Amino acid sequence: MGLLRDIGAYLILMRRVFTRPEKSSVFRHQFFIEGQNLGIDSLGIVAIISVFMGAVVAIQTAFNIDSPLIPDWTVGFTTRQSVILEFSPTIISLFLAGKVGSRVASEIGTMRVTEQIDALEIMGVNSAAYLIFPKIVAAVLLNPILVIISMFLSIFGGWAATVMTGLGSSVHFIEGLQLEFSLYDVFYALTKTIVFAFLITSVSGFHGYTMKGGALEVGRASTRAVVFSSIAIIVFNLILTQILLS
Repeated sequence: MGLLRDIGAYLILMRRVFTRPEKSSVFRHQFFIEGQNLGIDSLGIVAIISVFMGAVVAIQTAFNIDSPLIPDWTVGFTTRQSVILEFSPTIISLFLAGKVGSRVASEIGTMRVTEQIDALEIMGVNSAAYLIFPKIVAAVLLNPILVIISMFLSIFGGWAATVMTGLGSSVHFIEGLQLEFSLYDVFYALTKTIVFAFLITSVSGFHGYTMKGGALEVGRASTRAVVFSSIAIIVFNLILTQILLS
């Protein structure tokens, strides 16, 4: 019953969140702030994770190919498919669930503890839309850009690892990258990323907005936000894969 109650409260809050902002100028200001906090500030760590993630995928693929019947371009092809279809959209989103989700929940939770949200309500401001909606929009627009960057850097990391370790040649790796490339794979990955971005910010915002208690509860709300965001990503990853690839 507790889970159903939380789902109902989440849906009610989302209804308030998606109410039209009272002032577009205020929304634009908040959007640019959230774009910096939730998107641009994550670029560096996303780049590092992506390069090494692609390198690991390529090396593991090369080491597991021990048959002369398997073509040399397999490493590049497998790296591309693994990165685009699963690793970049899902792994990066799970990372962002930890980094961005905890930040969103703790920020809004702190405002709840210090009664800033109550002050907004007294002033007649829709606090849910003011605090959560710009975060959702910023994440939905910027996370796909982060994932595209992740795809390029992961493939570059795979290529560099393959060539530098002598496990394959640059020509064969690039041949595998180009083989039977489909733009639908990128569409599938970005569709998942948009859904994941919405889940991260909305679930984290919900846990921060609805928390009760003092400063200690802020940390607990942040932890719950990361856990439930990650679970939601995994569940919807399965659902979207079944819908989009079946």
